Amino acid sequence: MAQKALDEEDFFCPICLDLLKDPVTIPCGHSYCRNCIQQHWAQEDEKQVYSCPECRHSFSPRPILVKHIMLAGLVEQLKKTRLSEAPAARSYARPQDVSCDVCTGRKLRAVQSCLQCVASYCESHLQPHYEAAALQKHQLVAPSHGLQEYICSHHHKVMDLFCRTDQQSICYLCSVDQHKGHDTVTAAVERAHRQAQLPAKKALLLQSLQHKETDLKKLQQEAKDISSSAQRAVQYNRNSFKDMAFLLEMKRSEVEEQIRSQEQTQLSRVQILQHQLQRDVRKLKKSLSELDTLALTQDHNQILQCTSLSTDSQSRGSVRAHTERKKMKGNSYTHIISEQNSQTGNVTGAQGPFWAHVTRAVSELTDQLEVTLTKGLDRVHCSLSPKVSRKDLLQYATIITLDPNTANNSLSLSDGNRRVTYMEIEQTYPKHQERFIDRPQVLSRESLRGRCYWEVEWNEFVGIAVSYRDIRRKVYSESGFGFNDKSWGLDCWMKMTHFNSKESKVFGTIESRVGVYLDHSAGVLEFYSISGSTARLLHREQTTFTQPLYAGLWLCACFPGSTALVPKLK
Repeated sequence: MAQKALDEEDFFCPICLDLLKDPVTIPCGHSYCRNCIQQHWAQEDEKQVYSCPECRHSFSPRPILVKHIMLAGLVEQLKKTRLSEAPAARSYARPQDVSCDVCTGRKLRAVQSCLQCVASYCESHLQPHYEAAALQKHQLVAPSHGLQEYICSHHHKVMDLFCRTDQQSICYLCSVDQHKGHDTVTAAVERAHRQAQLPAKKALLLQSLQHKETDLKKLQQEAKDISSSAQRAVQYNRNSFKDMAFLLEMKRSEVEEQIRSQEQTQLSRVQILQHQLQRDVRKLKKSLSELDTLALTQDHNQILQCTSLSTDSQSRGSVRAHTERKKMKGNSYTHIISEQNSQTGNVTGAQGPFWAHVTRAVSELTDQLEVTLTKGLDRVHCSLSPKVSRKDLLQYATIITLDPNTANNSLSLSDGNRRVTYMEIEQTYPKHQERFIDRPQVLSRESLRGRCYWEVEWNEFVGIAVSYRDIRRKVYSESGFGFNDKSWGLDCWMKMTHFNSKESKVFGTIESRVGVYLDHSAGVLEFYSISGSTARLLHREQTTFTQPLYAGLWLCACFPGSTALVPKLK
């Protein structure tokens, strides 16, 4: 079958790529369908120089065409061989195939399409185009579902020519009408010309493909390296925070152990004094009971023999009690508490917080730790945030001036309407429908399209935004930048972004100069913290902008005198 296909191709016309019809041979030795070569030479009549479509050999005058009898016989024999094939060998049309337009019932697959008939034919129904003289002049092409694409929509003729001037297929009438004087050739010639360029184009595409595949491999490796590096950083971060947590837990345990140890020491001292006082209380109560009993008796001997009333015993008891009181004075619970309070500055007395100095020290340590962690984490976030050269952003620098007609009455504009300041005394602006009524906000005069970049110098409580022009101006809950679907904002003081009423935290330090990059068509909005020649990305928003945008600023009434400046960028 492979050899048969190769033999059939030897009898194909190089112009129509089909079996030769009425084959003729020109002086250079190449053979064509009579109709095909005649149409090709018809385009060269004005030049009076006729060429071979394959070898480009030129002839003058126009050669006389003579039928190639042997080749015609071979072609006829090949046609009969095709017709003698068993019907089973013919393929029925599948859904994706072009079917024969003449077949009834189950249609066979078309082998050729006729541009003049605007129809497709199977092997059997194509035979009249080989046998009938009138049909032999029709142009046959490979089976196609879109035959109308080969037909001129203006003249309803086959587009068998190509206009190189306008780079489009045309029919013969087009060449003498709107394409008159243009560089036109037959479609077959243009196809041969472009086919000759295929190897060079293929080589370029292969070279480009190799470069792209090489770059793709590099990017894939870079992606792997990034993921691997990020995973190592995550693991290191996890281990570091575990170590910090373990260290804090260990120190907590040590402090707690010291507190418990001191508690036991103090309690043991208090308990000794407590037991001693309890014994003394019992003795005193016993003596009081005896005295109460003696007070009621009439027996002189019983009173005289009572040791509680003895002068010597009273004297000895008094001395012993005085001595005990001196001891207790130095070791009493009240004295201990007073001493502790005097050392810690606590003057609440014995009933005050015993460990207030410990609590205060731990509280101070917590505050110091929070400050240290905040500063440290800010450095971590700064190291993670992408950094770009400010010079790269400045190429999109845009002039921004503030619109006085939009400024809230609490705002004062200066420096050529590039600086805004919050004033305690309201300004006397004329009424205007675009003025913000309930919020201290202002918009720019200029609308922002394409790629834009500007910067804002700020202090105190300032917000930076972009907004559509039709944002609400009067309703407080709906006019704030970032609190609706018409604006996007960055709160520099609170380190928060507001987009369609959604808030997100901004990490790291926000410098006193903030850059804003906008790519309107791509839907990209980026805020940068500017430090010298470096711009560190604070936040990137990816969305779809449906209207022109305007730069916006807002200030807080809590900080009179707060100001923001949109500087001129060089």
